[in-house]
Amino acid sequence: MRLDDERESSNIEDRRGSSGGGGGRSPIRIGSIGGLVLVLGALYFGVDPRLVMNLLEGGGSMTTSSGPTVAQQQQGAPAGNDAQKQFISRVLASTEDVWTTYFQQMGRTYHDPRLVLFTGSVHSGCGYAQTAVGPFYCPADHKVYLDLAFFQELQGRLGAGGDFAKAYVVAHEIGHHVQNELGIMQQVENQKSGLSQTGEGGTSVRIELQADCFAGVWAKRANDAKSILQNGDIEEGMNAAAAVGDDRLQKQAQGYVVPDSFTHGSSAQRVQWFRRGLQTGDVNQCNTFSSSSL
Repeated sequence: MRLDDERESSNIEDRRGSSGGGGGRSPIRIGSIGGLVLVLGALYFGVDPRLVMNLLEGGGSMTTSSGPTVAQQQQGAPAGNDAQKQFISRVLASTEDVWTTYFQQMGRTYHDPRLVLFTGSVHSGCGYAQTAVGPFYCPADHKVYLDLAFFQELQGRLGAGGDFAKAYVVAHEIGHHVQNELGIMQQVENQKSGLSQTGEGGTSVRIELQADCFAGVWAKRANDAKSILQNGDIEEGMNAAAAVGDDRLQKQAQGYVVPDSFTHGSSAQRVQWFRRGLQTGDVNQCNTFSSSSL
């Protein structure tokens, strides 16, 4: 990606190096829209999503069979203006530019979110979370939360490396903020009593696939404006979208797939909707809620 000469966002909140990033163990409750979307916004580390739900409801910490968690390995990492932070800050700035322009074209104002970097665990407006939850967006405080150790998992465990893979992750979470700004999250919350929350066509999957599509819209518009994409970048993004599909993660974690428990969509669906946004650059093409077939 060509971002070296681009500006850095002033909306980075670096909490790395603080005492565990969060302190106590107050569990995140799923009943509120904030807690719900925190779960929906997480890109899981190749573990059964039911384990994540158990963690968020106070069921204890999450580990994998490979040994200590990344959070345990990275505790105490110092804050600083490192290369990864600078890259993420430039990606965030690019999303700010794209979405500010889009909202202005609609006659509306886009309110920039903040992106919180943390290590190990963090307190958010949606509650307490650990690294194992993955990157997430909290609509209660309009912030994206990211432990940079996730990118090690993305490249190592999930086989999705490269700068644009990282940018896709950030743009996906910002996509949730765009949903919040457009009032989509509140509409879903108001209607959720009559809708299935999980499963292949559930509300959760539709929210996530729309965020993937919005990530593609950002990439298309940013590239049209400043030619930020290089050879291989699109392939990196598609690979990242496929790597975090529910079917692939479940197969890797437990050896079988349970479509009824899907929260993010299959690998094929995530690639499809990310590609749709990337090809069209049109937010109106991202309406997963009106689509009978995902």
